[in-house]
Amino acid sequence: MKQQPCRCFFVVFAFILALAPTMTIDELWAGTAPDQSLAALKAEIDAEYAGKTPKEWGETVTGVKTSLKTNDRVIVLTFDACGSTKGKGVDLDLIHFLEQEKIPATLFINARWIDANPELFLKLAANPLFTIANHGFLHRPASVNGRSVYGIDGTRNIGELVDEIELNARKIGQLTGKRPLYYRSGTAYYDELAVQIAERLGHQVIGFSVLGDAGATFTKEQVNSALLATSPGAIVILHMNHPESGTGQGVMMALPQLRKKGFRFGSLSEYPLR
Repeated sequence: MKQQPCRCFFVVFAFILALAPTMTIDELWAGTAPDQSLAALKAEIDAEYAGKTPKEWGETVTGVKTSLKTNDRVIVLTFDACGSTKGKGVDLDLIHFLEQEKIPATLFINARWIDANPELFLKLAANPLFTIANHGFLHRPASVNGRSVYGIDGTRNIGELVDEIELNARKIGQLTGKRPLYYRSGTAYYDELAVQIAERLGHQVIGFSVLGDAGATFTKEQVNSALLATSPGAIVILHMNHPESGTGQGVMMALPQLRKKGFRFGSLSEYPLR
């Protein structure tokens, strides 16, 4: 006797199709069970860190790299694209300036920003001037026990932390063919166990030694002053997702002056990090 298909399959499938027009692929994915490889990875890391309690919390905890190990007059520019409700834009004038002046930069990209700017993301990823780095899946502080900062809740446990890092790493890898090597959490806050876990997932955790725009709140004059006060080997944190801010204009003011002072702009891979 011929078997009939299970009705429950069609009910579930119809439900998914009904949701699909209003949900992104990531939202549909987030509502399903993780694949076995990710589940196994989380279980393995959870077992490794069972019973461990973090003792540090901040931007410069043990393991975070904040500068290049060199006295050469080289600076690394890093730009975050956070993907929050008000942070899904892009400063195209800034990007064009970097391209025209052939200035390399590391771009820390959040998954939500990728979803809001898919074509631009692929264009940036294809440009050899830019290194694409991991800025998390939901832009959360990196914690193993839910520490918060600036009113933003951190990842509540090891499983959430692994999801925050790994889901965006896999997303970037699938879209570009290249898994990111560098990670900066949302808010750039960590506990030291979270840093170790990020390293376990194949990332170097990148902080900063120069606060370039204070979360895109500086005026162009403040950005200019911050950049001109930089020193050899500095890693500068800036933002590329707030065209309304003073970041872009401040960068365009400062970089030609820095070149006149003998500075050049490099990448995180050129020197050891400290």
